[in-house]
Amino acid sequence: MDGNRPLVGVISDRRMQGPHPFHMVGEKYLKAVADAAGGFPVGLPCLAEGFDVLDILDRLDGLFLTGSPSNVEPRHYLGDPSEPGTWHDPERDLAALALIPAAIRVGMPLLAVCRGFQEMNVAFGGSLHQMVHQQPGYGMHKENEQDPLDVQYSPSHQVRFTPGGLLERITGLPGAMVNSLHSQGVDRLGDGLQVEAVAEDGLIEAFTVRDAPGFTLAVQWHPEW
Repeated sequence: MDGNRPLVGVISDRRMQGPHPFHMVGEKYLKAVADAAGGFPVGLPCLAEGFDVLDILDRLDGLFLTGSPSNVEPRHYLGDPSEPGTWHDPERDLAALALIPAAIRVGMPLLAVCRGFQEMNVAFGGSLHQMVHQQPGYGMHKENEQDPLDVQYSPSHQVRFTPGGLLERITGLPGAMVNSLHSQGVDRLGDGLQVEAVAEDGLIEAFTVRDAPGFTLAVQWHPEW
C-alpha cells in the first residue's frame, strides 16, 4: 500500500441496527476516495458525548461530507417541524456543523455531496426546503425508490454552471447532466457562499465558499456514483 496517500476524513452516519447503534459510511464513498481520488478514506465517528471530532483535523489532508438517507433537523435552520416519519441523524448534524467551519478555517480541502451540501448551507446560516417537489415552481428531484440503483443514479436533469466559476473552469463546459436523489434543497443560500451550478427549475445545485483559504465544493448530486 502507498503510505503517501492523503488521509481523507469521511463523515459517518449513526444508525440503529436492531437495538445497537452503528457508525456507518457507504462503500461507494470510500471507493470514490480510494480508487478515483487516490486517497485513504478514514471514517469519522459521530459520538455525541465526551468526544471531540475536531481533534482529528490536524491529522487529515481532506474532508468528505457524504450523502445520506437522513435529513438535517430543521431546528438547525429555524425551519418548520419535519413531516412525521422523517429520518434524522442528530449526532451527524452536530459533528458536521462543527467540522465544516473548523475545516474551512484551517484551509482543509472539503468536498460535500447531497446531505453534505445541505449541511454546508446550514452551517453558513442558510435554510432548506424539506420537500423541494412540494414547492411551487420546482420539479421532482427525488428518485423513484422502486427503480434499480443504476436507474436511480442515472443522469436526470441538466445543471448550468456559473460562467467563470469553479465547475466551468474544471470541466471546460457550460453545464452537465447530473443525477438527482434528494428531497431537501437550498431555500436561502448561506452567507459567504458562491453559486456554482443551478438546475433548470432554478434550484441551486452547487456552491463554493467565497474567500475560503482552501479548496471547497458542495454539490447536490452524487458524483461519486
